[in-house]
Amino acid sequence: MASTSGRRFPPELRERAVRMVFEARRVEGGVHGSVARVAGELGIGAETLRTWVRRAEIDAGDVPGTTTADAQRIKELERENKELRRANDILKAAAAFFGAELDRPSRR
Repeated sequence: MASTSGRRFPPELRERAVRMVFEARRVEGGVHGSVARVAGELGIGAETLRTWVRRAEIDAGDVPGTTTADAQRIKELERENKELRRANDILKAAAAFFGAELDRPSRR
């Protein structure tokens, strides 16, 4: 089997694989083996599929964790926070510079 590291899978395949695992769990009444079996059928690494299933369970609220939407929002807020801190540092430096200019005696 070829290495799947670094390989991107289309969203349709991810959704189908996750649905197949959920369906297998529902029909078989258990959790064990369904991920490995579906992964083998689709030629996906079992750990990759297990990660997708876990993410789907978190996003659905079935298990605790940070949802995809929340993680994306946190990332956006962290980026915005970084930009605001940088702008604040620039404004502080400008205020210090112009404050020092005002304190200097004029040459008139």
